[in-house]
Amino acid sequence: QVQLVESGGGLVQAGASLRLSCAASGRTFSTYAMSWFRQAPGKEREFVAAISWVDDSTYYADSVKGRFTISRDNAMNTVYLQMNSLKPEDTAVYYCAAAPGSRWSRILRVMAYDYWGQGTQVTVSS
Repeated sequence: QVQLVESGGGLVQAGASLRLSCAASGRTFSTYAMSWFRQAPGKEREFVAAISWVDDSTYYADSVKGRFTISRDNAMNTVYLQMNSLKPEDTAVYYCAAAPGSRWSRILRVMAYDYWGQGTQVTVSS
């Protein structure tokens, strides 16, 4: 059974940092593109960041560029999201997702992903 399990969320003040982790099990994700999405109340799920399986190249939403860093440890089957300089508008449930590497051109799209975690809440107070 394939599982993606996120952890590391919490309640922080604006300007603080958090590090999210996504532990994958049930298969090897070394050939998958791994991404983070988020969904705020009343809003659609939106892309945050992705990392390629080929050369660890990364891609970020403009709203988080320069503040968030995605990384992966294939040996541990884990992907991370380091979030710095958090803002109240970053408040959301953050989801980890996995898509076959062949779908890299479609990583912004929710439908490209085969596997999703259950989400972890991040709340940033002003």
